[in-house]
Amino acid sequence: QVQLVESGGGLVQAGGSLRLSCAASGSIFNINTMGWYRQAPGKQRELVGTITRGGSTNYADSVKGRFTVSRDNAKSMGYLQMNSLKPEDTAVYYCNADIADYVTYRDLEVWGQGTLVTVSS
Repeated sequence: QVQLVESGGGLVQAGGSLRLSCAASGSIFNINTMGWYRQAPGKQRELVGTITRGGSTNYADSVKGRFTVSRDNAKSMGYLQMNSLKPEDTAVYYCNADIADYVTYRDLEVWGQGTLVTVSS
């Protein structure tokens, strides 16, 4: 099977930066689109940004110009660079990926466990 593990969350002051990492592991044949989502207490999980295998990106309006999604296909890694952080960005951030598993022959949508980002004012 395959799994995703996020890291890099923590406490940061408003205006600061954090870089989140998403490590994919297991019987990976191919990783297609990867995405980052976030969920604040009492709110629905929402899109932050996505990136295709070829590098095309899409972002939520709330993070455009501040966040950058990237990936390293050779390392099976995804990244979320967050700059100019605001208190409103406080949430648990989740990595998501569409992964083809060569053992199960399944193309799965996989989620990481989440990493907490807290932005203080």
